[in-house]
Amino acid sequence: MPRKYPLKNIRNIGIAAHIDAGKTTVTERVLYYSGRVHRVGEVHDGAATMDYMEQERERGITITSAATACEWKGHRINIIDTPGHIDFTAEVERCMRVLDGAIIVFCGVAGVQPQSETVWRQAEKYKVPRIAFINKMDRVGANFFQAIESIEHRLHALTLPVQIPVGSEENFRAVIDLLNQKMITWVGETVNCVQVSEEIPEEYRDDAHFWRMHLIEVVANHDEEVLELYLEGKEIPVDLLKKAIRKLCINRIGTPVLCGSALKNKGIRLTLDAVVDYLPSPIDLPPYEGTLPQDPNKKVLRHPSDDEPFSALAFKILSDPHVGKLTFVRVYSGVIETGQTLLNTRTGMKERLGRIVELHADERTEIKELRTGDIGAVIGCRSVLTGDTLCAPKHPIALMPLTFPEPVVHISIEPKTKADQDRLSNALHRFADEDPTFRVRVNEETGQTIIAGMGELHLEIIIDRMKREFGVEAHVGKPVVAYRETIRQSATADKKFVRQTGGRGQYGHVVLTVEPLPRGSGFVFEDKTVGGVIPKNYIPSVEKGCKEALETGIVAGYPMVDVKIILTFGSYHEVDSSDLAFQIAASMAVKEAVMNARPILLEPIMRLEIDTPPEYTGDIINDLDHRRGRMLNMEVDGQRQIIHALAPLAELFGYANDLRSCSQGRANYAMEFERYEDVPVEVGNRIMERIGSSYGFEP
Repeated sequence: MPRKYPLKNIRNIGIAAHIDAGKTTVTERVLYYSGRVHRVGEVHDGAATMDYMEQERERGITITSAATACEWKGHRINIIDTPGHIDFTAEVERCMRVLDGAIIVFCGVAGVQPQSETVWRQAEKYKVPRIAFINKMDRVGANFFQAIESIEHRLHALTLPVQIPVGSEENFRAVIDLLNQKMITWVGETVNCVQVSEEIPEEYRDDAHFWRMHLIEVVANHDEEVLELYLEGKEIPVDLLKKAIRKLCINRIGTPVLCGSALKNKGIRLTLDAVVDYLPSPIDLPPYEGTLPQDPNKKVLRHPSDDEPFSALAFKILSDPHVGKLTFVRVYSGVIETGQTLLNTRTGMKERLGRIVELHADERTEIKELRTGDIGAVIGCRSVLTGDTLCAPKHPIALMPLTFPEPVVHISIEPKTKADQDRLSNALHRFADEDPTFRVRVNEETGQTIIAGMGELHLEIIIDRMKREFGVEAHVGKPVVAYRETIRQSATADKKFVRQTGGRGQYGHVVLTVEPLPRGSGFVFEDKTVGGVIPKNYIPSVEKGCKEALETGIVAGYPMVDVKIILTFGSYHEVDSSDLAFQIAASMAVKEAVMNARPILLEPIMRLEIDTPPEYTGDIINDLDHRRGRMLNMEVDGQRQIIHALAPLAELFGYANDLRSCSQGRANYAMEFERYEDVPVEVGNRIMERIGSSYGFEP
């Protein structure tokens, strides 16, 4: 089949923002004006196309990312609408990994908000060029120039305002296009309002001239052609200026800024023009880099071309009740057709594609093929997980995988009846497949099922989905903090595991040292044995035994992290030694060494950003002190005070209600995981008492 859209006319974009900045409303208007839908769905009516889950429509928030596509001026735009709530940050993370560009939506009143910073950081991490859309210009308190200032100040971005608004709040009625030097107005209030381009009225010409010169000066600092014409005092052609802005945007030097009101249908068509004009197509970006699966040090490149070997990244798994397991993929090179076989480079297994579908929120349209630059879903991949690379079996490549934060809140869950047991197991298994930040484990001592997630809302949604989608009634425990364990000093242990029975016995002997590592290092295993005291084929079993001992926790049952284990000596028996014997011996040695290495507990520390009227600042800081919080800094943003602080997650359950009560409902906050830190000794000992352990921590 011939290609419908040339590669240079494809845009893979995401729409991301802080919660309530209006990104789903922007997406709905984009779909309407591009002709993809013929009726606008409103978030406040629970009818948004992209918020198709029941919970999303009830709560008026986006929970899961949804993909769709539309056409604008001969270009195909693949769009992913992402959640704004920090509990669902993994959805944003995995989408950013596969996007070529993004529209970051900012509220015209609040400017940069906490989650705006998070999505901006995620876009930086994956080198995603972006344009900024300042929404809600019709709201009381909206200020375009203040929003630009907050983008520059808080995100350290170079802004390129290609428009300025005419009026604000209830008087917002038009924008001035600084490149074409025209005023764009809208006739009518409905989605069918007519967009009119006219000459800039006399009263706005000075402002328009000032901001146009400002834009040209900023661009001239980074583009020689524009600089030359500027210094000569010549008129700069619109096409040249657009080309220079596009280059700055694609190289992530500058961010074009637009404005409007999605709810009032103003500015969306101009934003679609900006997507086409400034955001990159797959061929505008460097070749995609991967490694050989069998040699991770050897780099492999894939160019965005249908003629290259096939490669794609699975960025999302979804279980659909009608079609089964859907694997969302972004194609980086080559072409794939229904029925072909692909290699999963993580497992080494081959996957045969049953069907290929194009996505539009929860609608699936069957198609015959996916080409370079496409985003779609494949059905029939059994063992694929989020972040896996699918490629041509004869041309293997492992693309850069996704990384996700560790869950920090966990709760116990058990079925109410015996009949619910199997349904609960199926539900948890499915959610763990779909969501890389959702974990399930069984507490070996109590037999309880423990589920872990990114926050209270995250787990609340999971439990709600279990009830609705699987009919599972369950008893749910209170949220509990996901503590970790680590050590403060080195220690050595010498352990033998010997079992003599009538026939062949068991013999494993290891001597190992445990050492603390810097925070965030994880687990490191090093084999320093010499002379074959332990045969090489048993070393992996020793490592496995060490890992298992650390994963189940040694002091308080929490996983142990940031530990290096050095295997220094041991012995074996020609007949009785086995993998299992060395695994058990290693586990026993680790447990003994850790108890002599001054173990401590670590707790998740959250970064808080509290937005409050100044009169409540004292009460809020006082409350934070009682929660073991630490102030980082404070800043004034208009009539509001922004408090930045760190506090342990253990002290923040129910914080929303307490903050409302001490600010008469006028303050709000956002929090995200920052790092793990040592638990104070007295708090650690209280935790040990609560779990009934006789072990006590020393200062």
